[in-house]
Amino acid sequence: MKRATDRTGLAIVLSLVALTLFDGMGLVIKLLSDTYSAAELSAWRNLFGLIPTVLALVLSSNWRQSGRVLRIRQWRLALARGAIVTVAQLCFYLSLGQMAFATASTITYANALFMTALAVPLLGERVGWARWSAVMVGFAGVVLVMQPGSDTFSATALLPLFAAACYALVGVTARLMDDDVPSPLVNLYSNVTALVGSGLIALAFGGFSPIQSGTDMAWIVAMGAFGGTAVLFLIISYRMTEQSNLAPFSYFGIPLAFVLGWLFFGETPWQALFPGGLLIVAGGLIIIWREQRLRRVA
Repeated sequence: MKRATDRTGLAIVLSLVALTLFDGMGLVIKLLSDTYSAAELSAWRNLFGLIPTVLALVLSSNWRQSGRVLRIRQWRLALARGAIVTVAQLCFYLSLGQMAFATASTITYANALFMTALAVPLLGERVGWARWSAVMVGFAGVVLVMQPGSDTFSATALLPLFAAACYALVGVTARLMDDDVPSPLVNLYSNVTALVGSGLIALAFGGFSPIQSGTDMAWIVAMGAFGGTAVLFLIISYRMTEQSNLAPFSYFGIPLAFVLGWLFFGETPWQALFPGGLLIVAGGLIIIWREQRLRRVA
């Protein structure tokens, strides 16, 4: 029993580190957005993110036991998920270059709400009134953050919302993959597809800009390392404990994004984030609580 508790604690720590790394990646993207396009940054992120992705696959005991096979039966679905990741990254990276860092990041946390809604048609799940109510509360928070009809509203606010929907679709379709396929292998398919997709988009819209300095190159490498390592840490943490044990900590990134945006860019979007951000968190936590309760009953 002690060992399980210790592993759960370590899993929580790793998931929090992963969220911190994701926010660090977002900071770098925002920093470089004035010089490089969103498609370029996405391509660089996926390229250098391959390093921890491959490392996770090599260290996967399930993959070694299966004979280190790279081809999977549902390869079309795996590639389709990578294409969706490409769109999600492009929308999110565009929003980071044009919106306050914390505001764009907070809107993407609506992905938990989208996952609940998408689980009905794609997975055939039955969603009761409690979870639908949570979805409505969360989306009310999204509307408050986006502030439609106000002088500060911009269509740019739709970009992180669409990114959240795409990330949710990626998450839901992951549950359609065969259970015997190692998670790192599924992630490798997505990463490579997103690398090819973002690279083609960058080439189609003017190509890649010359790297301006060694400092920029260092930031680009760090961006890929942050994102790839964050995914690696999440995979490890999900294997150490049930996802329901980690879910309540997933909203740690919202206050962290606010603090980082304030420290690095002097942004303080209080009016945009509150109370909308709190409603997004509340909606997500209600969904988590309901799923845990249903699991205990089952």
